[in-house]
Amino acid sequence: MKTLLILVGKTTDKHFQAGISDYAERIGHYMPFDIVTIPELKNTKNLSEEQQKVAEGELILRQTQPSDTVVLLDEHGHEFRSIELARWLEQKRNTARRLVFVIGGPYGFSPAVYQRANEQLSLSRLTFSHQMVRLVFTEQIYRACTIIKGEPYHHE
Repeated sequence: MKTLLILVGKTTDKHFQAGISDYAERIGHYMPFDIVTIPELKNTKNLSEEQQKVAEGELILRQTQPSDTVVLLDEHGHEFRSIELARWLEQKRNTARRLVFVIGGPYGFSPAVYQRANEQLSLSRLTFSHQMVRLVFTEQIYRACTIIKGEPYHHE
């Protein structure tokens, strides 16, 4: 199973960039994993929040294929413990050809992106910056991979 993480906007903090790259490389030892960064929209001062979500949504949807399993990271999504995320990921490995995770822009997702999504996941009921979510999420995917393999990274 190929796994893709779509991000809206660059990761600007060099410390987060380094951590995300490190975990992405580690994940690559367990499964094919790529990150696609959609550039931030220009001239957003002239756009409403809704118009910005629609424009970002069109760019997100261009990155998906009809057969993809699309999972949005969304505050209203399902929350897992790390062990449960590992089980969920292992199940997806058996059913999905390509698993696509999406971390949206500052205002969330357009209705079209929600409609296309197969599932929604939440990392926490707490609010994190989009930069931080990227790091936490890649670490959790790496952690899930080590749990699946029975490696000693995760302690329960």
